[in-house]
Amino acid sequence: MEAALRPVYRRLHTIWLRSSIRSKRDIASVAAAQHRLQDIYHQPPGKSLPVSLPPPQPSTVPPTQRLKDAKPFSHFLTDTFHRQHTYLRISVTERCNLRCTYCMPAAGVPLSPPAHLLTTPEIVYLSELFVGQGVRKIRLTGGEPTVRKDILPLMHEIGQLRSKGLKELCLTTNGISLHRKLDAMVDAGLTGVNLSLDTLDPYQFQIMTRRKGFDMVIKSLERILEMNRLGAGIRLKLNVVVMRGVNEHEIVPFVELGKDEDIEIRFIEYMPFDGNKWSQQKMLSYKEMVAIIREKHPGLCRQQEEGRSETSKTWQVPGFRGKIGFITSMTENFCGTCNRLRITADGNLKVCLFGNSEVSLRDLLRRENNGEPIDWAALEALTQVEMDRQQGVSGSTGPLGYGQRERDLLEVIGMAVKRKKERHAGMGQLENMKNRPMILIGG
Repeated sequence: MEAALRPVYRRLHTIWLRSSIRSKRDIASVAAAQHRLQDIYHQPPGKSLPVSLPPPQPSTVPPTQRLKDAKPFSHFLTDTFHRQHTYLRISVTERCNLRCTYCMPAAGVPLSPPAHLLTTPEIVYLSELFVGQGVRKIRLTGGEPTVRKDILPLMHEIGQLRSKGLKELCLTTNGISLHRKLDAMVDAGLTGVNLSLDTLDPYQFQIMTRRKGFDMVIKSLERILEMNRLGAGIRLKLNVVVMRGVNEHEIVPFVELGKDEDIEIRFIEYMPFDGNKWSQQKMLSYKEMVAIIREKHPGLCRQQEEGRSETSKTWQVPGFRGKIGFITSMTENFCGTCNRLRITADGNLKVCLFGNSEVSLRDLLRRENNGEPIDWAALEALTQVEMDRQQGVSGSTGPLGYGQRERDLLEVIGMAVKRKKERHAGMGQLENMKNRPMILIGG
């Protein structure tokens, strides 16, 4: 196993050493990359690169006045347990270039007809609607989001919502083709990447994903680290689904990746979804994972989570730059602080990852467009109807009826959120419940 890992460690270690390289040729190479990123961000040479979202400016308004002026959080996105949903995950495709065993059946899944999937204008419209109600973080998922042909224009459009309150635009990806699009994504406003990688062994990768591509994933990982060294500020997490008898022996090697790199390694308890042949015997619990790490690193200690709604339990090995997270959906759920909503690629709103209750936003969005997908021309007409309505222009009762449509969508969203349960089912129940395969949910 150590022999298989050496190339990975060597390549990551090379990146780490680049900051201390002294040869003129290598310095020139790094400098050229720095200038390319400076061009992307329109920064003069010598200045540090900002993250995609500019840092907030200190307010000159007194705290007491800010409290008086503060608007109450949207009741549409607040459930009956007072959870405020500020995080929206949008699946932008059902397609994927891998066939991970825990995500989908070996034969794949039936794909929705293209006309049933949300168009880019529809995704942008819904994103703006949710941001207007208080969503501050949007994550694009799939399938594999990078296989969507217009993923870059889509991200650019959503990135424009920063002016309306969006703070984070993130991506969950398998990394196969990320390295080719990463620079443009950062330019569009990308702030965080969750990279799925369940093994550091190229041969085991092919077994777990039923496809080749390990080198491409490592190339994407290298590119993120390289850009971060130049100041891109991409928050990087590695998602590792742990399965007993498959990859639990790689837990410590993954932890070692965070010794010199600012990476959060997130170990995920194996979860049941349609077609992934889940069994409790295959599931390695959070406490078992901690025990495995402590055998090598007895100083491992729990850290304070960054936010009240963080899904992962954060730990760190003393002296390591990186952190370790555990997603404990099966053994210690975090439902009490859940702030997430999901929209599937075919336009259904899911208020819980494990819930089988869904409501179609797509059908409501297209209702007065004869059920047809809304393209940019239709969206422009929709916007004009809204402008006319606000200005009180007579006769502006266009077929898309923006004002009424928005109200209807918010009512449906609000009712779905209000039906969200206090917690999802546990082991012994989840595996027997009907739910989509993970790939058709978007994680």
